Amino acid sequence: MSEIRELEAAGLLRWMWRQLTSMRTALLLLLLLGLASIPGSIFPQRSQNPMKVQQYFSANPTLAHWMDKFQLFSVYGSPWFAAIYILLFISLIGCVLPRTFDHLKKIGAKPPLTPKFLEKMEAFTVVEGVGSLDTAEKWLKRHRFRVRRESTSISAEKGYSRETGNLLFHLSLILILLAVAVGGLLGSRGEAIVNVGERFVNTPTSYDNLSFGKFQKEGSLVPFALTIKNFKATYNITTNAPSDYVLTVAAENPAGSTANTQVIRVNKPLTYGSTKIYLQANGYSPVVTVKDKTGKITFQGPVVFLPQDANLTSTGAIKLPDMNPQIGFVGSFVPTYDRSATRGAFSVFPEALDPRLLLSAWQGNLGLDSGNPQSVYRLDTSKMTKLGLKQLAVGQSYDFGEGSITFDGWKSWVNLQIVDDPGKMYALLGAILAVLGLMVSLFTRQRRIWVKIDPTGKALQVAGLAKNGTPGLDEEVAQLVAALLNTGSEG
Repeated sequence: MSEIRELEAAGLLRWMWRQLTSMRTALLLLLLLGLASIPGSIFPQRSQNPMKVQQYFSANPTLAHWMDKFQLFSVYGSPWFAAIYILLFISLIGCVLPRTFDHLKKIGAKPPLTPKFLEKMEAFTVVEGVGSLDTAEKWLKRHRFRVRRESTSISAEKGYSRETGNLLFHLSLILILLAVAVGGLLGSRGEAIVNVGERFVNTPTSYDNLSFGKFQKEGSLVPFALTIKNFKATYNITTNAPSDYVLTVAAENPAGSTANTQVIRVNKPLTYGSTKIYLQANGYSPVVTVKDKTGKITFQGPVVFLPQDANLTSTGAIKLPDMNPQIGFVGSFVPTYDRSATRGAFSVFPEALDPRLLLSAWQGNLGLDSGNPQSVYRLDTSKMTKLGLKQLAVGQSYDFGEGSITFDGWKSWVNLQIVDDPGKMYALLGAILAVLGLMVSLFTRQRRIWVKIDPTGKALQVAGLAKNGTPGLDEEVAQLVAALLNTGSEG
């Protein structure tokens, strides 16, 4: 009885393995992986933007609670996404590798023997009293057929590369999955906004947001430092569209004793091994000086504002928790000032030709001690009292009652995206090989042709078989018959 149960269990496992490693299951899992990725692009992810996740919870607390139970805010690290990914990986390997080994064995094998009854095959033709097997063999070899010659027949086949391309495509998919897994497990991705003149050191505390792979640790970051020396943005004066961005940095790394000047452009990153530093975005940081009632400086320096349109009209917040009472400003920076009755103040050109700083002053609790994460670019005015509004040109000051603020100028900032993806090159290689394999598979015609001496010995029978239903077999058989007829007429 126990042996029967073991046999039943073994049979069940074999059936499950066959189902998992079928091409139909692999395609279904690939579709499921694509569908499972959709929530990750629709909803904010904790690893990329925890602030937006917190805002989602504030705006939709009940819905966000249930979404979080299904890990829709951590899609790519969820068990259900990992399960689909791993099953797809196993399915592809179990499906493709046996086919690959079988194909390698068949590459050097001879074509199958000529069928006994060619009348049942495609494009069957009888060539009466002319031609010979020698002529047919020469024609077939000249047209790149693999030939198997018997005493009374020839079996020929070509198009083996079709299956080779098909297998190369699927093996490349496995390579891409491996590369993505390596990047997800051993890589890291982060962003940092840095003002011109400031220094960025590649440590976790220097990032605005940073996410690590499952097996990546903070101490594994590539050691380097960048000092932002200059940033130059060039714009088309007619369309206002950017024509070039040039970021000049002083780069320091352990391999060099002194800093060396490097230039970073869009699509031209600075590289340290598998780590690449991209220039992702840019904007302006108004430079302000804030003093209290006694004239003591409580804050001085640049404050990052985020662009809101193509002309870099930017918004931001200035928070002064050390003043008593606490003071905050909601600000707009306009690089090239203009104003209309409908839009109010706005920028007409992205370069800072006539900058203005528009401020709304608030007094009260900034909410920094509430325990909830808060964006540095926004001011929560729910528990604050408005003090007034003011528009400032460079050098002008605003006395808001509890002190004063002076608009000293501006600095450009750049958003650096630092990506460590050790599997990226393998993914690129896999994508190239997949395209090559797909092209070979699509444009290669696989077919068999047989030539056999008629039982009467006075004619040749010719027939073929187009594998995968690819067209062109009838024309190819007709060309072979024409070659046999021409040989017969010459004789």
